[in-house]
Amino acid sequence: MRILLAEDDRQLNNTLTYQLEAAGFLVDSCLDGEEALFYGEQNIYDIILLDRMLPHLEGTDVLTSLRKKGIVTPVILITALGTLSDKVTGLDLGADDYLVKPFAFEELLARIRCVARRPHTLTGSDLLTVSDVTWQASEGILKGPSGSCTLSKREAALLETFLRSKGQTLQRQTLLLKVWGPDSDVEEGNLDNYIHFLRRRLQITGSCLQIKTIRGIGYSLQEK
Repeated sequence: MRILLAEDDRQLNNTLTYQLEAAGFLVDSCLDGEEALFYGEQNIYDIILLDRMLPHLEGTDVLTSLRKKGIVTPVILITALGTLSDKVTGLDLGADDYLVKPFAFEELLARIRCVARRPHTLTGSDLLTVSDVTWQASEGILKGPSGSCTLSKREAALLETFLRSKGQTLQRQTLLLKVWGPDSDVEEGNLDNYIHFLRRRLQITGSCLQIKTIRGIGYSLQEK
């Protein structure tokens, strides 16, 4: 799961980034509202953690702009403004949750799990089942009808992208942005290598799922 963290307190930003990555998430972080809007507009994130008071462009303005552009990525507003009026305003603008500082990291994780369950078919806090495979994110294990295997962090990010978009054709650029992030200078050949790795993983599990090449466009996860 890829998360965008927009927090202008550099120390808190660094701490949360470290904790989220240690918990198994891919994290892109920024320190002001203009950057947050730019990253959010890429529409490659599963969840956005958005500080309400950001320099250059407030978090509420970032949220409003994203929703006007049709971007429905779940947003958790993180702020020191904790009155009932503040919460109602944030939720009415399109936030999916509202977390008041200071907070325990365990509570943030719980809210992330809660928000993530809404748009996706999850059977547990980190368990994703699609067709005949089950992906256990916390353990990095993919299980199928006749076997199981572990995945690297990059393979896991790519697999989740496919599992959450089964049957859809995903463009190569979308996959590169989603898995490697907007600031990466990764070569496109790396994507082909990881597609090859994932195909082998699916074969090991005996799954009916396969990653098909859509010539000139990208790839699609489909049943055989």
